[in-house]
Amino acid sequence: MNFQPLANRVLIEREEEVTTTASGIIIPDNAKEKPLQGKVLAVGPDAKDEGINEGDTVVFAKYSGSEIVLDDKEYLILNSDEILGILK
Repeated sequence: MNFQPLANRVLIEREEEVTTTASGIIIPDNAKEKPLQGKVLAVGPDAKDEGINEGDTVVFAKYSGSEIVLDDKEYLILNSDEILGILK
C-alpha cells in the first residue's frame, strides 16, 4: 500500500473486537459495533509533531473519520484532533 496522509491526518486500521463473551456466547455480526480503537499505519507530518507515530494503538470517537478502501481492505482516515488517546 502506498498512501501518505497529508497535514494532520492519520491512517488507521480498525482492530477487530472479541466475538464471544466471557461465558462463551457468540455475538452475531449484525449485533456488533465497529471497534473504537485501531493501529496507526501512516501519519501526516503535522500529526507526527503532535506525538502520534506509526504502530501506535489509538482510541477514537464512534462517528469520527472517513472510511476508505485501499487494496480491497477498509481503513479509516482521522484528523489528529479526532484521536482521543494512545493506548500504551
